[in-house]
Amino acid sequence: MTFQEQIQEEIPLDLPAIKPYELSINHAPRRKDILSAEEKKLALKNALRYFKPEHHKVLIEEFKEELNDHGRIYMYRFRPDYAMYARSLEEYPAKSQQAAAIMLMIQNNLDPEVAQHPHELITYGGNGAVFQNWAQYRLTMKYLSEMTDEQTLVMYSGHPMGLFPSHKDAPRVVVTNGMMIPNYSTQDDWEKYNALGVTQYGQMTAGSYMYIGPQGIVHGTTITVLNGFRKIGKSPKGHLFVTSGLGGMSGAQPKAGNIAGCITVCAEINPKAVETRHSQGWVDEVCHDLDQLVLRVKAAKEKIETVSIAYLGNIV
Repeated sequence: MTFQEQIQEEIPLDLPAIKPYELSINHAPRRKDILSAEEKKLALKNALRYFKPEHHKVLIEEFKEELNDHGRIYMYRFRPDYAMYARSLEEYPAKSQQAAAIMLMIQNNLDPEVAQHPHELITYGGNGAVFQNWAQYRLTMKYLSEMTDEQTLVMYSGHPMGLFPSHKDAPRVVVTNGMMIPNYSTQDDWEKYNALGVTQYGQMTAGSYMYIGPQGIVHGTTITVLNGFRKIGKSPKGHLFVTSGLGGMSGAQPKAGNIAGCITVCAEINPKAVETRHSQGWVDEVCHDLDQLVLRVKAAKEKIETVSIAYLGNIV
């Protein structure tokens, strides 16, 4: 099947082959096991609603295993076979140019070169989701391929509610994420409803399909670093900025340190995050040994270098 045909396929009539769990991919951590036995049954029912009854016998065991192993049902089997990246608008099967643009944005958010946990549909922030599962992705792309400039697609926490009549000046997509009742909105409440498959946290730009990577926060982070040095009465030149985190938006920190002109040390415990940010140019150097790191920082201070160093470790 061509890329266009796969987009229009929606959920396949025949079950696709089980996808291997790729260890080279940066996967989301196991989520909290927060559901009761009865709630797990409800989570499975919610997941199976996307599929024909004849497939339920196979899928219920598979989804039960995902829920037990990962704390969520991602429906890995239904990841598309085509490469995930933003294509030119004309490559998308769309009746509306605006719909094609939204498909492009969705695929950019899920591109393995962009997303923090691409196979779990998490773009950034550890839980900033584009969709809750791959069935939702497939259904949404199908709707977008059918949309005209006089229709609006309504989304509820990754779940497409359907195409509704509207007009050319109306939004093509209306999105809500993380809708919670205030009296039932603790972290554990959200964890439970997310595991049940009825809500997701879209962060600012994951669930709204407009993530532009760490560059989106570089300016604000640079200002924060400069103000930090101003607060302590020092110039950034030749002085040290110590921080942590290279996943998602945190990847902006070493680049902001370089722009400010200081020496940045950024600790990160995930080797895949370190490798990604280093290969992408967000951080200059990588250090695995704390004693070597100390020597490198002393040398940088003596030479008044502007340099960013990722330290693969938990504490600096």
